[in-house]
Amino acid sequence: MERKVQNFDFVLHLYSSNPTEHACVLILQSKVSWIEKTFHKRDCVQIIPSSREPHRCLPGCQICQQLVRCCCGRLIRQHAYYASGASPSGAENIQESERWTADRHTVKSSTDSFGTINFQCGSHGYKAKFVRLSNDSKVEDILQLMIKEWHMKKPNLLISVHGGMQKFELHPRFKEAFGKGFVKAAVSTGAWIFTGGTNNGVAAHIGDAIKEYASRLTHNICIIGVAPWGIIEGRQDLIGNNVMAPYQTLLSPLSKLHVLNNLHSHFLLVDDGTVGRSGGEMNLRRELESKTSLQQFHATNDRRVPMMALILEGGPKTILTVLEYLQQSPPVPVVVCDGTGRAADLLAYVYKHTESSG
Repeated sequence: MERKVQNFDFVLHLYSSNPTEHACVLILQSKVSWIEKTFHKRDCVQIIPSSREPHRCLPGCQICQQLVRCCCGRLIRQHAYYASGASPSGAENIQESERWTADRHTVKSSTDSFGTINFQCGSHGYKAKFVRLSNDSKVEDILQLMIKEWHMKKPNLLISVHGGMQKFELHPRFKEAFGKGFVKAAVSTGAWIFTGGTNNGVAAHIGDAIKEYASRLTHNICIIGVAPWGIIEGRQDLIGNNVMAPYQTLLSPLSKLHVLNNLHSHFLLVDDGTVGRSGGEMNLRRELESKTSLQQFHATNDRRVPMMALILEGGPKTILTVLEYLQQSPPVPVVVCDGTGRAADLLAYVYKHTESSG
C-alpha cells in the first residue's frame, strides 16, 4: 500500500515472521521536487569588509561581528554559518583587499523557498506563486516553471514596465486614463507584464491600475514581479518548500527594505547572495524577457511574441534601460509616459525637440 503526501512518499510494507504474527514497517522516502532540483539559492561564505578601514582584530571578535559589514550587505554575525556555529574552510580569514563577487564568494544550494504567498491585507485574499532562484538560473527552466508548473497562459504580448523605484505621485486625471488603458490592453491581448514587483514606485502604480479597473473576472492577468530576494521585507516568512506563506504588506517607516505588491500574480525572487541591494536581478530579467519574446508558443503560426517597454518617471538607470531596448535587433518599441516626471519627462522632451535627421 502506498500513499503520497506533499513532498514525501509513505510506503507501508507488511511482512510476517510466521503465519500468525504480522508487523508493520513505515519507510519514509524523501521526494525532492523538480523545483528543488532545478533552482538554487546563494549564501555568502567569504567575509570581505565593505569598510576601507583595515580590520585588525582577531577572528571571532564579538565587537566586529556586531559592527563590521561584509560587501554582501550582511553583518558578520548575519552570515548563515555563524548562526549554525560552523565555519567553512577559509571563512575565518577575513580578506581586506579582495573584491567581492557573487560567483567567487557565494555557494549555491537547492532553493528553500517556493510555493504560494497568501497576502494578509484586509478582506481581499490575494495569492501569488513565487520561487527564490539564483541570478544565473537558466531561462529555459524558468519558462518551464511558469508554463508547466504554474500553468500560466502562454502570452500574446510582453509588456516590460520600468521607472521610479521610490514612491512618486501621478496626476489624478493621468492616473485614471493610464489605468483604464493599461488594463484594457493587458486583458485584450493576454499579455505577460514584467515589473520590479515591490509595493513602491512604478510597480505599485501598476498594482493600483489592476485593483481599480480589473474586475474579479479579469483578475487572472499575469503580472510577474522580478525582485531581488535580498531587499524583501519579511523574506524569512517565505522560507519553506511548497509552502502557503502568510505575508504582511505593512512596512516599518524605519525599514530600508521593500514589501511585495499584492496585486501581482507571480514572483521571481532573484538571489545573488546580497542583502539590501537591488540591480542583481536585472540581467536575468532582461534575458528572460528577450528569450520569451523569441518563443513560438502557438503551433498554428510561426509568429514570435511581440514585446514593448513602458516608462513612467525613473532615474538615470531608466534612461540606460531605454537605450538598451532601442539598441536591440530588432529594436524594442518604447512607450514613454510624458508628465510622469524625471527620466520620462526628459526622454519625452528630447524626442519632441530632436530633428528628423537625428
